Amino acid sequence: MKFPMYIRTLSPEELEGIETGLRSSDAFTLRRSQILLASSREQRPKTIAYNLGCATQTVRNAIHAFEQKGLACLKQESSRPKTVQAQLDQLKCEALRALLHQSPRTFGKMTSQWTLELAAEICFERGLTAIQMSIETIRQALKRLGVGWQRAKHWITSPDPAYARKKQRRDDLITLAQCCGWEIGYLDEVWWSRVSQPNLHSWSEKDEPLRLQEMAADKNDPDPKALACYGMLSADSGRMHLRFVSGRPVSQVTTDFLEWLCEQVQAQGRHVLVLIWDNARLSRE
Repeated sequence: MKFPMYIRTLSPEELEGIETGLRSSDAFTLRRSQILLASSREQRPKTIAYNLGCATQTVRNAIHAFEQKGLACLKQESSRPKTVQAQLDQLKCEALRALLHQSPRTFGKMTSQWTLELAAEICFERGLTAIQMSIETIRQALKRLGVGWQRAKHWITSPDPAYARKKQRRDDLITLAQCCGWEIGYLDEVWWSRVSQPNLHSWSEKDEPLRLQEMAADKNDPDPKALACYGMLSADSGRMHLRFVSGRPVSQVTTDFLEWLCEQVQAQGRHVLVLIWDNARLSRE
């Protein structure tokens, strides 16, 4: 049988120190004092964690710390290492620089954007370091290389002077759709051509410009010249609606896809579909 976990009986001095900690302006000291006082009253760690809105392990850590250090556990220790030692020498720093010039996808990651955490993870996986380093170690290594590090804040800045106003209208429409229970979807399309057109030139007459030689599709080829794919991501369910069609995504093909999409949304009991469509043209008809 596993016995409940409580702190030992408090001495008058310890009780006074904990009660003083309850009036501390430091959040760490206040929380530790609340945990220890509740434990001294034989409250279980799970109950204390529920009442204080913290993890059960946080309560257990506080109890263990008190058993080892007494009242000294009410003061949060610095997380900085007591000794500073460069874990990446110059050779490994250069290897880190070369690594960051590649895409994280090269190393099997599902992102194209580097972070300090990701750099530390891949350095360890590639055997560049014996242990996974902290982000501060990576930052200091980049600093020694003279490389500045700053997280990207925006992917793109639109040249459209009305971009901010249009974006606000879009956000207002999304908010309205969420309040009314409408279907919200993000739509885009892509197409691939089967006909290769390399940049080849043929001979020309004197003083005549070179003419581009284009490759044409075989007239007897039964396959389409291009393949288009439409896709809409549902903001509510996360479901992707996909449809492949032959040929380029021209107006009629697009209209057919939108009609099919409306049928899919209606079948789910939704009566309004709000589409966030990249570069969609608005019709005045």
